[in-house]
Amino acid sequence: MSNPLTLALVGHTNVGKTSLLRTLTRDVGFGEVSHRPSTTRHVEGARLSVDGQALLELYDTPGLEDAIALLDYLERLDRPGERLDGPARLARFLDGSEARQRFEQEAKVLRQLLASDAGLYVIDAREPVLAKYRDELAILSMCGRPLLPVLNFVAGQGHRESEWREALARLGLHALVRFDSVAPPLDGERRLYESLALLLEHARPALQRLIDDHEAQRQARRQSGARLIADLLLDCAACRRSVAAEPQREQAAVIALRDSVRQREQRSVEALLRLYAFRPDDAQAGELPLLDGRWGDDLFNPETLRQLGVNVGGGMAAGAATGLGVDLLVGGLTLGAAAAVGALVGGGAQTLRRYGARLKGKFKGQRELTVDDAVLRLLALRQQQLLHALDSRGHAALERIQLAAPQDAVWREGQLPEALHKARAHPEWSSLNNAPQLNERERQAQLDALSQTLIAGG
Repeated sequence: MSNPLTLALVGHTNVGKTSLLRTLTRDVGFGEVSHRPSTTRHVEGARLSVDGQALLELYDTPGLEDAIALLDYLERLDRPGERLDGPARLARFLDGSEARQRFEQEAKVLRQLLASDAGLYVIDAREPVLAKYRDELAILSMCGRPLLPVLNFVAGQGHRESEWREALARLGLHALVRFDSVAPPLDGERRLYESLALLLEHARPALQRLIDDHEAQRQARRQSGARLIADLLLDCAACRRSVAAEPQREQAAVIALRDSVRQREQRSVEALLRLYAFRPDDAQAGELPLLDGRWGDDLFNPETLRQLGVNVGGGMAAGAATGLGVDLLVGGLTLGAAAAVGALVGGGAQTLRRYGARLKGKFKGQRELTVDDAVLRLLALRQQQLLHALDSRGHAALERIQLAAPQDAVWREGQLPEALHKARAHPEWSSLNNAPQLNERERQAQLDALSQTLIAGG
């Protein structure tokens, strides 16, 4: 088994080296990320493996703090008549006392780069191209290792990408990559590894394995996320609560069902955050804020529905006001009992077995509460918002997730998927009911179908 490729992340202080490493490893807890300069004081490493084989080792290094003074010092190290090359000059420097005192931080960086196959020179592209950065590159080039500049923080406004491209070209660094560690492009890692492969031809097979594994994992996360959302929707669509037709009991039942749906949505939020390796407090929506990982806006508030463009249809009793529907079979006061019985008998014995208890409840004055279609639409929109935001979020982001208003007209106005209509007739499919039977083959088939609908729409 060949040794893994080793990369040193180098650059000035506070340019996002630790942030980049967090995003590449999908580890929000790696190192310390903050806006304070000189946060990283020691070399820290992480390893990327595929099928148990280590393919890449990444080393985070301290920031270069005084490159101008160090370059002046290095240029004075040559003795009369000597012409040392870069590595020899650095070796003399690292053996001297200044590497343990005045330039201790810089020495840590250079030792790591010399021990690595290549370096990623991380640049805060919002910064102007100053002399200290040119001196840093001059010093790093003495190591004799390939350097790939990484333009960080280019997703927002105010960056100076064109200036940096020109400056790097003047220094002979024509290969570079844009990679915003906070909001990485969907193909960012692929482009990063492909650029490295141009500099390190021998490492191309390992880097291609990383590219393929990254894409496979991303697709697997999206499929798992869609399945989590589909499970939530089926749970809520199949939920059915029977309650005596008495105002006080109905009100208590409505409150209880609302709370159950809210808690079920919250469990879905937490599961999505875990799936993408984020912490519960990493998420916050714009108009629908997640407070400490919880949705801040009330799921059953008509204003919440309006903000997402969900049309609230009419219905029996509660309807739009409660976010719950009253089943027509057991709650429709104008539906004659004889007609109901005739319809059931016409449907056959299986229908009688399914609806017999509910019809019996009608005669005893029972009503059934279900989750309104508008709320199902809202659940689908909110969860897909979160899924899309997590899919494009870097693990170095310090700000909470900001969710834009969804543009999915299908879930706002279109026909609900057939799986949800079928779930209405299967209360045993819902974990929100008293006696769920979640492992039914038919439920799993509908779960698969609804997951594929969500993926296709995403």
